[in-house]
Amino acid sequence: MSELSAATSLGTAPAGQAGEKKPLKPCCACPETKKVRDVCIIEKGEENCKDLIEAHKECMRALGFKV
Repeated sequence: MSELSAATSLGTAPAGQAGEKKPLKPCCACPETKKVRDVCIIEKGEENCKDLIEAHKECMRALGFKV
């Protein structure tokens, strides 16, 4: 599966457009890892959250995003 189709296949279609799927936006991907990463960066600083930053990048890559 190509990166584009991997990201596209994970989107959800609005009501009435069952045949068309919107591509997943980077801002909406991996909300679990994104939230934890963001809280850590705010509270502890980016240099102390490298493991959480990398976990979020891995999640994004798994969905087909190039990070």
